[in-house]
Amino acid sequence: MIRRLLIANRGEIAVRVARGAREMGIAPVGIYSEADAQAYHLEFMDDAVCVGPAAAADSYLNADAIVAAARTLRADAIHPGYGFLSERAEFARSVRDAGIVFVGPSPEAMAAMGSKIEAKRRVRAFGVPVVPGYDGDDLSVARLRGEAERIGMPLLIKASAGGGGRGMRLVEDPAAFEEALEAAKREALAAFGSDAVLLERYLRRPRHIEFQILADEHGRVIHLGERECSIQRRHQKIVEEAPSVALRPELRAEMGAAAVRAAASVNYTNAGTCEFMLDEDGRFYFLEMNARLQVEHPVTEMVYGIDLVHWQLRIAGGEALEIAQEDVRPRGWAVEARIYAEDPANHLLPSTGTIAAWEPPQGPGIRVDAGVRAGSEVGVYYDPMLAKLIVWAEDRAGAVRRLTGALQDFHIEGIRANVPLLLWIARDAAFRAGDTTTQFLAERLDESAFAPAAPPPEAALLVVAGILSGGRAPWRVGGIGVPLRLCCDGTQIVVEADATAEGGAWDLRGDLAGRLRVREHGTRLHATLGDRETAGTVELHGDTFAAHVDGRSYAFAFSRGRVAEASARGAAGGAAGSIAAPMPGKIVKVAVREGDAVAAHDLLIVLEAMKMEHRIEAPGHGIVKRVVVREGEIVAGFAPLLELE
Repeated sequence: MIRRLLIANRGEIAVRVARGAREMGIAPVGIYSEADAQAYHLEFMDDAVCVGPAAAADSYLNADAIVAAARTLRADAIHPGYGFLSERAEFARSVRDAGIVFVGPSPEAMAAMGSKIEAKRRVRAFGVPVVPGYDGDDLSVARLRGEAERIGMPLLIKASAGGGGRGMRLVEDPAAFEEALEAAKREALAAFGSDAVLLERYLRRPRHIEFQILADEHGRVIHLGERECSIQRRHQKIVEEAPSVALRPELRAEMGAAAVRAAASVNYTNAGTCEFMLDEDGRFYFLEMNARLQVEHPVTEMVYGIDLVHWQLRIAGGEALEIAQEDVRPRGWAVEARIYAEDPANHLLPSTGTIAAWEPPQGPGIRVDAGVRAGSEVGVYYDPMLAKLIVWAEDRAGAVRRLTGALQDFHIEGIRANVPLLLWIARDAAFRAGDTTTQFLAERLDESAFAPAAPPPEAALLVVAGILSGGRAPWRVGGIGVPLRLCCDGTQIVVEADATAEGGAWDLRGDLAGRLRVREHGTRLHATLGDRETAGTVELHGDTFAAHVDGRSYAFAFSRGRVAEASARGAAGGAAGSIAAPMPGKIVKVAVREGDAVAAHDLLIVLEAMKMEHRIEAPGHGIVKRVVVREGEIVAGFAPLLELE
C-alpha cells in the first residue's frame, strides 16, 4: 500500500495528483526549484524539498536529486505527472532500483513507447496502421535528406523522445530541410535529452484522436473511449473534448481495439494514451503512445465517471482493474480549454509577470484545475500553461454554451492570457458545428482580431456603471449632473450622469446616452443602456479602473484634458535599426555575425522561452552592424539583441 507519494512535478498537475492522493488517504509530498519556492502547488503538499536552481535541467529534470528527495521525505512511491521526467525510462528504472514504486508503466514499456521510432515498429507488428515515413537507425543528414525526398513534401520532422510539439518542424520546401532538422534536433535535445528524430508524411487536414488506456499488472487492458484534440497551435493542443463527433460506433470500436493492441505490444501497465491521426477519408494512423497521464485526462473523467489518478495509484499498488470493457459507457459531453500565459495580441508569445488577480469561473458542470493563484509569479523557465478549464453538459451544444459562459467569467490580471483566443474558438461557427482539424487555427484564425484597439462601448459602459454604483463618482452639487471624463489607450469617453428616483439608475448624456440601470451580483456588474447590455467586473487599481468584459481587460483613468490620439508607447522593436527580444528568454543560437548581409525573414537569433524556441528574423534587407548578445545568455523582454544598418 502506498502511504507517502512524492509528486515529481509542479503546476496544476502536481495539485491534481496531490488532491487525488489525499482522497485515498495517501500523504502527498513534493519538490520545487529555487524559482518555485513560493509556488502554489506547495500549498497542497505535507512536505517538500528544493531539488535545484530555476532551470529545469538542474531541478525538475535532475533524476538523482528527485530520488534523493523521495528518500528524505520517506516516500514509498513517485508520481511523475506529465512532462519533465514522466516518460524517461532511465528515471523510472532508477526509481525502481531505489526500492520506490513508480506510478506509471514499467521502464521497459516506457523505453519502447518513449521512442516514437521503436513504438512505430512495435505496433506495426501488432497490426496497428502507422503514418508512412522513415524511422530507421541511420540518422545522418544525408540519409534523412534522401528519405525526405522519397517521402515528399510536406513532411514532419519529429523528436523521437518527446511530445508537446517540441522538437517538431513542418517542412514544405526542400531548401529549408536542413535548417529545420537542426532546429528540431536542438530543441529535442534541450527538452528530452535526445536529438533522435523521425520523418513522417504530413497529413494536410487530419483530426487528432486519442484513446485513453488503463492496464493493470494482471493482464487486463481496456480503453476509456476517445478524446478529440484537433485544435492546436504550434503542434500543441489547446482545446480537447470527449467524445468526438467524427467517430461512429464502428470506427470507435475499431480504433479502441487498435489502441489496446498497441498497449499490448509492449506489455503496458497503468494509464497511457494511444494517439491517432484520422484523415479526411476516415483512415486512421498510429501517431504515438504517451506513457503517462495526459494533460486532457479530465474530459475522460467527466464523461466516463472514472478518476484516472485514483486508478493510477491503485494499479501501482497492485490492484486489479474492476472495470470491464463492456462497462465503459460515456455520458454527456466534456470540453477542456487550456489557459496559457500567452498573448493573442502578440502572436501568442509567452507572457511573464505577477498574477495580480485570479478569479476562475464557478458553477454546475465547471471544473478548473489550476497551478497558480493571485500573487503567483509566471517566469520564463517552465511551460506557460496556468490552468485547465473543463466543462460538462448533457450534449455537445450544451457543453459549448457552458464553455463560452465560463470563459467570459474567467478573470486574470497582471499578465496576458489566451482567454480571448479561447472565447473566439468557442464562438466560431465551425467549432460549434464540430468541424475541426489540426489546421483549424491556421485556416480560420485572423490574429488581427486581438490587436490592441479602442475599447468597445461595453467596456466604457461597465466602467461608468462601476464608478456610479460604487460611490466613486465626484461629489454632486444640487441638481448638477456628475461629469465623467475617462480615457483608455488614447480613446476619450465623456459622459454626464444624473441620478434618478429609480434605485440603481442614472440618466447619461454624452458619448453614452440614455437610462443606465445597474445590478450588482457579488463582484459582478450587470449594466443596461437602452438596448445595449453588458456584464463583467470593474476593479480600482490606484488611479485606474480595470474593466473585465468578454474575456479581455481594459484600463481606464480619469482624464482632465484632451487625450492624445496616439499612444505614447514606443514600438516593441525599439529604436530604428535595433532588433529587440520580444520576451524574456535564453539565446540558444546567434545565426549572424557583424558585417553579414541579411534579407527579409533571414534568421538572426533563436530565443528559447518557456520550453519553446522562437525565431527572430530580419525585418528587411540590411547589414549586421553589431551583435549585442551571445549564445547561452539570458535576456530580458525588449532587451537589444543586435543592430542593423
